[in-house]
Amino acid sequence: MSSTTATRQPVSLIILFIVTGLVGLYSAFTLTIERFALITNPSEPLSCDINPFVACGQVIQSWQGSLFGFPNPLMGIAAFVAPIAVGVGLLAGARYARWYWATFNVGLLLGVVFIHWLMTQTVYDIGVLCPYCMLVWLVMIPLFWYGTINNLARNFGLTGSAQNFFRRLLPWTWMIVVINYLIIIMLIVREMPLLIPTLLNG
Repeated sequence: MSSTTATRQPVSLIILFIVTGLVGLYSAFTLTIERFALITNPSEPLSCDINPFVACGQVIQSWQGSLFGFPNPLMGIAAFVAPIAVGVGLLAGARYARWYWATFNVGLLLGVVFIHWLMTQTVYDIGVLCPYCMLVWLVMIPLFWYGTINNLARNFGLTGSAQNFFRRLLPWTWMIVVINYLIIIMLIVREMPLLIPTLLNG
């Protein structure tokens, strides 16, 4: 039996891969530009410095913003090319081997763990929300959940009750994504009670 999956992937998933990849790539690229702007003019506020609670300057300059010794957005620029490439390949009719899907899913897992860690650091340690970072959170969460559950339902070679479970779960993946969003929102609002009044007052 070939290890290459013969199942055609849903068009909606292909679009999700491409759109989330493009948005994530845009966010990472913009953050990189902001980093260069900060180096060039350190005394000038950045375009994403909106108010005391929503600003990317402090996040970019924190040690968490360069966890591996170089700016995190550089990883984003490299990483978000992957879902775009996978989506475009699928759109062209490509079929990928199970090891390829497994490797892709490892990347999704590392990405979603990393952005949740950054979220906790941003909320509980730095105390400022980076708008472009939040855009990355926004796209990475559905990318992970839909990509993973679709792989479990179609691409990992599961059979019987296990495959049926994930196939039945797939249409409800949006609920998992919404719950994930709500948990993050609740953590932010609880830790930053003045955030919403500040945003409402401009």
